[in-house]
Amino acid sequence: MNIHKILIVEDDEVTSQHLKFCLKKLNYDVVEIANNTLQARNKIKIYEPELILLDISLDEDSDGISLARFISNSCDIPFIYLSSHSESEFIKKAQETKPYGYLVKPFEPKSLHTTIQMALAKFQESREQKISLQKVNVANERLEKLFAHKKEASIKNQEFGNGYVFEHEYLELSYQNNIIKLTKREKMAIQVLLSQIGHTVSFEHIIAYIWDDDSATYNSVRTLIWRLRTKLPTEIINNSSGQGYIIKDA
Repeated sequence: MNIHKILIVEDDEVTSQHLKFCLKKLNYDVVEIANNTLQARNKIKIYEPELILLDISLDEDSDGISLARFISNSCDIPFIYLSSHSESEFIKKAQETKPYGYLVKPFEPKSLHTTIQMALAKFQESREQKISLQKVNVANERLEKLFAHKKEASIKNQEFGNGYVFEHEYLELSYQNNIIKLTKREKMAIQVLLSQIGHTVSFEHIIAYIWDDDSATYNSVRTLIWRLRTKLPTEIINNSSGQGYIIKDA
């Protein structure tokens, strides 16, 4: 089990010490305790915690919600609210800052542990989705630049694979001067693979380019590529270590 670094932001000493005791017993690393927003900001920079337990009612002038806004806007760290309030209006105000959890005082160590684990898992999933989306956006930018270059240079046909020619303007594939009948998605699959010929095109990139909604899955891609392969005279599309597909440059 990983020992996660946690910062406690709580102005009540009894509560903060109880939290520290519970967290250490649950095998978490309490890096520090802050009792106001200024301390919290400094300790976030110094200790770089993996999670913050934040009292929602820190003080009258600069409460936990304002600190939560700072964390959301400036730090890539999940936080969980601690509060003695359970009223729906108060919770609604807190939810606007998008916390990764909410614990009402007093709470049991078991619920504390469960909430922390769920928050860390949710944060990791969110981070992976962001990274995946960034990769897709970068790949799509490359693709758009490539097609723009082809259009500007009046390059209509792309030859590859010892006999294949793909006409980008009409999305038409031929082999040894014979047209291969393909569906629209099969043609788009060829085009996106040719956009990065010699390099792996990820499942995420293929989905983003071909499907205009979120209904597609990795299996959708596998099925599409399988059908496409059955129509091609030779094996030109290869699996790439479970990451996606590739058309080799030679």
